[in-house]
Formats: sequence, C-alpha cells, structure tokens
Amino acid sequence: MFFHTTTRKAIISPISLLVITFLVSCVSAPPSEKGVISPEKTLLELESSRQVRAMNERILMSSLSSQGDPYRDYKIGPEDLLEISVFEAEKLNQTVRVSSQGNISIPLLGVVRVKGLTANQLERELRELLAEKYLQDPHVSIFIKEYRSQRISVMGAVEKPGVFEVTGHKTILDMLAVAGGLRADAQQGAGSLLFLIRPPAVQGEAPEVLEGEKDFEAGGPRTFVIDLEELLVKGDLSLNVPLIHGDVINIPVSGKVFVGGEVRRPGGFPLGRNRMTLTQAIIMAAGLKPEANGSEAKIFRCSEKGLGKEVLSVNVYAIQKGKQEDLYLKENDIIIVPRHGVKAFFVGVKETLTGVLTMGYSLGSL
Repeated sequence: MFFHTTTRKAIISPISLLVITFLVSCVSAPPSEKGVISPEKTLLELESSRQVRAMNERILMSSLSSQGDPYRDYKIGPEDLLEISVFEAEKLNQTVRVSSQGNISIPLLGVVRVKGLTANQLERELRELLAEKYLQDPHVSIFIKEYRSQRISVMGAVEKPGVFEVTGHKTILDMLAVAGGLRADAQQGAGSLLFLIRPPAVQGEAPEVLEGEKDFEAGGPRTFVIDLEELLVKGDLSLNVPLIHGDVINIPVSGKVFVGGEVRRPGGFPLGRNRMTLTQAIIMAAGLKPEANGSEAKIFRCSEKGLGKEVLSVNVYAIQKGKQEDLYLKENDIIIVPRHGVKAFFVGVKETLTGVLTMGYSLGSL
C-alpha cells in the first residue's frame, strides 16, 4: 500500500506540473501579495505630496513678503479710526471714526464718504477738495490708527480650517497662510480649485466688482472659482484676490476615481493634484486579476451637462502595449473590468489541480 501510494505520487506530480505550467503561460499577471503597495502608487502619492509642499512654500513666501506693509492697499471701512493731518491748517487736524455708513465729518468740507478708499486715495481726495476753495497746494496725511476686525472663513482641505478675526488688507494667499496651508495627505488632500464665496452687498451700496468679473446676480452672494495651480504653481498673482469682511474660502478635497470588477484591490482612489490615467488607476488597484477581460473594460463618466452617464469602451491590454493612447480620467469616473469566461475556467482548473497536487504530496507523506 505504501509503495502504491508512492508510485501514484510519482505519476501525478509531473502531469500536474505540466498542466500548471501551461495554465500559468495562458494566464498572465502574477498574484500580488496582500499589504504590498506598488512602487507606482507610492511615486504618484509622493509626487502629489511634493506638489502640495511646493504650493505651501509659495503661500508662506507670499505671506512673508507682504509683512513689510500689510496695510498698504487696505480699503477703509466702518469703525476704522483715522488720524487726519493738514500741514497748512493745524485746526483741521483731527482723529475721527468712520461711521457705519462709511462717512466722516471734516470742518469746512462737511460729510465725506471714505468707505472703499485706501489711505492714499483719501489723501488725494481731501487735497483736491481743500484746494478748490480753501487752501493753496495743501499737504494732507492720513494714518489709520485702528483697523476694524474682519471675519473671514477658510474651509475644506487646509490644515487649520476655521473663522478668523483679522485686520488690515488680506488676500487669498494671506488667509491660506493663516489657515496653515493646504492639506497634502492622500485621502483628504486639497483639490485643484478654490471657491471664494462673497456675501451680498449691503442694501443701497454697489457691490465691489473684481477684475474680469462681468455678470453677477445683484443682491445675492457671489462665487468665484480660482485655479490653485495657476495661482500657486504658475504664479498668476491676478488670482490673489483681496478679501473683504464676510468672505468664505472653500477648498474641496480632491476628487476620486473608482475601479471595480476583476482587479486585485477594487475601491476609490484620490486623484490628488496630478492628472491620473487609466493605466495609473489600474496600478492603484494593484493590477488585473488573471481572469480579467481587460480588452472590454468600461469607463462610466458623468456627462458634461449632468444628464446621465456616458460609457467609454477601452482596451487595457492595447494601452499597456502602447497600441492605443492612454486615457486621462476625470473626477468620479468609474472603471469596470469584466470577467473573462474562458480565463475564469482555466483559473478554476488551475486552483483545483493545485489542490490535488497538494493533497497528493500530503498522502505520500503518510
């Protein structure tokens, strides 16, 4: 009995090894080890993190460079305390607080509207008003003795979101610095867009219009979309918008793509700050399973008009071999890789024979 079992062991082993060798040659893509992160995925995450760090360095440098004269472009508003000096007429010198309507009262000139003017602009206006009737070539100096507190909110993918009480002239870069910069982690990292939500203007006042702004709904809040890459990487400082009391900055978390079907680790993967291709998304999902039919993969994508979804057919194998161009993915794309019937059959046979081989060796050891 023992000899018979040993003989069967010798007969089954070579046949099983030949069959398994054949099956392995038909089914590519070696099995992946659990918990092993692919080098490609690591490189993508490192590149995204490096880009966010570079953006945060730009935010910090901009904040430091503006510290020399943070109030140079500050626009006067209600509750500010102004110190006015007229060198040719000391009796006109006074310290006055701006009213809630944005006005001040000056001897000889009466009520003057100052809201929305910088200190330099107000000096020029008072100089012209005094020169019209009262003084020849007057010299006027304006010093903002107290600044009103402004509440500006920063939300979303920043290190320290919150509502901040600030004074003086502030821009988007200033507030990003106050909020600790952009988040760089893989799951909650910052996306590529910043949304500036501006409250409606007070009734009876004209809203402040930004450069390049055309149409907006009067009486309602306005939203401005700013490309962070243009601002922080390419250095387009025209996007560094000056802020006003009540502004809300929101930086949404970067979007995701979803990979499902016959891949080793299906799930959602953050786009990060880099554009992601179909091949990179498959790599993030740890590759195709042996029974996958990569030639008939589908990408389900929300249509541009938001009505339904469009379906794109893609051949993963042809892309991997360089026969077709790799596709760039968009936020919320869903990639589904179907199962190949024939491959699934051979994989099942392989697993069965592997079990038989293992059992044969186990019996032979009895």
